Amino acid sequence: MKGPFTDPKPVRRTPRGGRTHLRIARVRDQLAGTPDAGAGVDPRLLLRVLRQWKFVVGLGLDVLGFVAQIGALHVLPLFVVQATQAASLAVTAVAVRVFGVRLGAREWTAVAVVCAGLALLGSSAESEGANEVGLGFRLALIGTVVVLGVAGLAAGKAGRRIRTPALGLVAGLCFGVVAVSGRVIPSLAPLDLLRDPALYVVAVAGGLAMLFYATALQRGSVTTSTAMMVLGETVLPSLIGVVLLGDRTRPGFLVVALAGFVLAVAAALALARFGEPTPIEQAPEPAEH
Repeated sequence: MKGPFTDPKPVRRTPRGGRTHLRIARVRDQLAGTPDAGAGVDPRLLLRVLRQWKFVVGLGLDVLGFVAQIGALHVLPLFVVQATQAASLAVTAVAVRVFGVRLGAREWTAVAVVCAGLALLGSSAESEGANEVGLGFRLALIGTVVVLGVAGLAAGKAGRRIRTPALGLVAGLCFGVVAVSGRVIPSLAPLDLLRDPALYVVAVAGGLAMLFYATALQRGSVTTSTAMMVLGETVLPSLIGVVLLGDRTRPGFLVVALAGFVLAVAAALALARFGEPTPIEQAPEPAEH
C-alpha cells in the first residue's frame, strides 16, 4: 500500500528540440541514463555514444556537412560561413514542428532575425581572401589545438558553475580551429591533403570539440553549452579571417556585414535553448487500497 509519505515517481524529462547535426542536444538524449563519472573529461564518453545508431547517422550527416563547409570556406569569408553554421539552429527550430513542437512568438522572431542577418551577410560578403599562409601558421594551429586540449581537460575538473560554460566555449573554439584549418587547405587532392598538417589539425580539433561538447551536455545545461559553443565557433574564427586571411566585405558594406553578423549570432544564441530538457510531471498513480 502506498502511503502519503511515499517518494513521488521521478520527473520524466523530454526534449523541446534538437539540431540536425552533431552539435545538437540529441547528444544529451543519447546520454540519458549514462552514469556521470563526476568531474573530468572521459574519452570513453564518445565510445558510448558511438554505439547509438542515431548518433552514428548524425555523425555521417556531419561529415557531409563538413565537406560542404570546406567548399564554402574556399569561396566565402569565414565570418559568413561561421555565422551560417550557428544559424543552423533556426533550421532546427522550424524542423521540430514535424515532431509536434510548437514555436512561440519569441522563437519565430529569432528565426526571422537569423534569416535577416544571413541576408545582410550574403549581400555584403566579398569572395574569400587570397592571403596565403605558410608552415608557421600551420604550426600555430597545432599549438592552439594542444592549448585547447589542456584547457578542456582543466575545464572538465572545474567547479559546477564554471565547468559547463567553459567546456562549451572550448568546444566552440575547437570547432573554430577546424574551420580555420579547413580554410587554409589549398588543395583537396589526396596526396596534397596527406602532406598538409592542417588536415591533421582538422581531425584532432574536431575530435576534441565533439568530446568536450558531449561532456558539457552530459554535465550541465544544453542552453549554456550551446550558447558558449556558438560564441566560440563564430567570433574568434571570423576575426582571424579578417585580420590574417584577407576576408573582406564589398566596398561600403562593412556596417551591413557587421549588422548581419551580430543579428545572426544573437538570434542563434536566442535559439540555443532548443534541445533543453523540460520536466513534465507524470500523472499520479491511483492509491492502492
